[in-house]
Amino acid sequence: MKIIIAGAGEVGSHLAKMLSRQKHTITLIDEDEEKLQQLESDYDLIGVTGATTSIITQKEAGIASTDLFVAVTPYESQNITACILAKQLGAHKTVARINNHEYLLPANKEFFERLGIHALIYPEMLAAKEVANSLEINWVRQWIDFQDGALTLIGLKVRNEAPILHQKLADLTDSAGYRIVAIRRKSETIIPTGNDEIMPNDIAYFITTKEYIEHVRTQAGKEVVNIKDLMIMGGGRMTVKSVQTLPHSMNVKVLERNKDKAFRLVEQLPNAMIILGDASNLDLLKQENIDSMDAFVALTENSEANILACIAAKKFGIRKTIAEVENFDYIQFAESLDIGTIINKKQIAADYIYQYTLDIDVNNVKNITYVNTDVVELIAKEGAKITKDIIKNLRLPKGFFIGGIIRNGKGYIANGDTHIQPNDNVIVFYPTETMYKIEKWFS
Repeated sequence: MKIIIAGAGEVGSHLAKMLSRQKHTITLIDEDEEKLQQLESDYDLIGVTGATTSIITQKEAGIASTDLFVAVTPYESQNITACILAKQLGAHKTVARINNHEYLLPANKEFFERLGIHALIYPEMLAAKEVANSLEINWVRQWIDFQDGALTLIGLKVRNEAPILHQKLADLTDSAGYRIVAIRRKSETIIPTGNDEIMPNDIAYFITTKEYIEHVRTQAGKEVVNIKDLMIMGGGRMTVKSVQTLPHSMNVKVLERNKDKAFRLVEQLPNAMIILGDASNLDLLKQENIDSMDAFVALTENSEANILACIAAKKFGIRKTIAEVENFDYIQFAESLDIGTIINKKQIAADYIYQYTLDIDVNNVKNITYVNTDVVELIAKEGAKITKDIIKNLRLPKGFFIGGIIRNGKGYIANGDTHIQPNDNVIVFYPTETMYKIEKWFS
């Protein structure tokens, strides 16, 4: 597929790196020639220097034969304009990054389609939903629902008292309703077999059905934290959207050190308490009774500050912490410090856009945090190779495995004897950036 990405900022650069490894033809447009040259030297992509809204620049990038045009500069109006031009100049599909929630309303979908924009993406809104979900279901590190919860992927840290510890997975007598699909042990990723065991402090990923979620929780030794009082560090757009998504019954206190931003927050979040101050100041945290909080969320633009703040919150006894960590180099480091849930809006945005690069029916694509694995929900077509035999006889590509299927709205855990039928929704786990190897099985 020929893809043009307009904007070599954090989201655009990450998306270009990811897609360039998947045998797509990637062209990246940006006005920063030095940045483009660096990306060209490191990855298999073409850089075109110029304005994303320039007709000349888009033509130079080959817009007339482009399958997908993605505009992800920090500027909403620039992205919308670039997509309108791209569609008129021949792009097949366009995706624009925005920062106005009004544009996402269903009533406006047809309007943007008439303009030539097929999809809109608001990274901060997507990340805010992840924050809200992590607070609502607070005993997990990651939670992904498929088909309204017919199947659920749960990532969690297994504690010392967990009943599931030190047993071969093949010997578990109560595992019919779940399957452990990946294990993160320190810096190692394990795709488990029946001979593997869960060890204390492993991050384990379970795929399960609604009926077994509570059982998975107890087997992993996790307790539900009743979150009533919440403290948030940073008052950016993600904080605003997160607070607006949370139930009104939650008492929210936001610490923001910028005076102008703090006064805006008072208007934007009338139900929250806004504190003008630096959350890295331990005396201020004590003064604002951090030790009485049920959860702490760090959402500043500084990954290091967010990590350190969550470490401090843990020292004060807070059990649930969430940090926005946008620097990929810090994610593994943050996990080793046991700071809780990690949010990365670049990855969330890239997962969303990635769906438009696939030639098969896809309902959901997610990166599994901490492990080099993605999960995708695919629809098996009539006559597809995946439907020809039971799973253990299919000889799927190395590293790919099927966790479950959803048939007529009901979820089932897959095993080697499962026979996938046409129109089944299939949950497939695969090594990051190798999706192209599985497409032919479902088309």
